[in-house]
Amino acid sequence: MRILGIDPGYAIVGYGVIDYDKGLFKTVGYGAVTTPAHTPFADRLSTIYCDMQELISQYHPEALSLEKLYFNTNTTTAIDVAQARGVIVLSATLNHIPIYEYTPSQVKQSVTGYGKAEKPQVMDMTRRLLNLRAVPKPDDTADALALAVCHAYVGGSGLHQLIKE
Repeated sequence: MRILGIDPGYAIVGYGVIDYDKGLFKTVGYGAVTTPAHTPFADRLSTIYCDMQELISQYHPEALSLEKLYFNTNTTTAIDVAQARGVIVLSATLNHIPIYEYTPSQVKQSVTGYGKAEKPQVMDMTRRLLNLRAVPKPDDTADALALAVCHAYVGGSGLHQLIKE
């Protein structure tokens, strides 16, 4: 199964593409979609949409694993991230790619075995599982790969419905 993991944002959208078959991982590609800070917001969304279409066309994923949106103290940022996330969901939907959403705790649980693991632990375990020499940068890219690994472990089995925050 080819999985496209996405860590949504409007300045940086991390992505990671893995193949998962019979318990084995193969890293296919990873990186980040970036938009310059002073670009009008609508143009940023357009860039994210176009780059998502390119990623989908290039990698032909069978599933998209996406972080669930959660609100923290900055609701303005959360609303902007939600808009970028909507563009990402639209891209996948128009290409008939099933979308699976996971909370940070679900990702931590599936990658490290502990739902309250610290970010460095998740990043290092993702690096080890995917046999990478170093943790990918920026952090959004490493997070996207962890989301893909999460779906590989729990999405195909239906366990994603059982794992609770």
